[in-house]
Amino acid sequence: MASRAFLCVSGGNRDRAYAGPSLLYCPRSVSFPKVSSIARKLGLPVPEREYRFDPERRWRFDFSWPDLKVAVEIEGGVWIRGRHVRPVGYLGDLEKYNRAVVLGWRVLRYAPHQLGQLEHDLHALLDASEQTE
Repeated sequence: MASRAFLCVSGGNRDRAYAGPSLLYCPRSVSFPKVSSIARKLGLPVPEREYRFDPERRWRFDFSWPDLKVAVEIEGGVWIRGRHVRPVGYLGDLEKYNRAVVLGWRVLRYAPHQLGQLEHDLHALLDASEQTE
């Protein structure tokens, strides 16, 4: 069985997701309904978008629950040598995510086609948090 990835493109005022043979680009506006739906399923509020987590830098999380210090990052451009996989972008991401951990954040990172794993991972993360309280 062949796996399917999603090709997401922005078209004018509308962002649309298409099934396709390769993953190119997926705007966060396409991911937001999926992340919000999963959050509701798990009893969480709708996530904040573009939350600025470090007062000294302009870094932002794609989606977050600041009260829980949990964030979700969607790493686009994996197959087209996008910003997150080129050396300078990759090193910048390392700095950002390490700073987030130092500030007490738990960050889940995905390529757009991996969002199906989010529900399982978020559930496990929340369960682990409850066990340590």
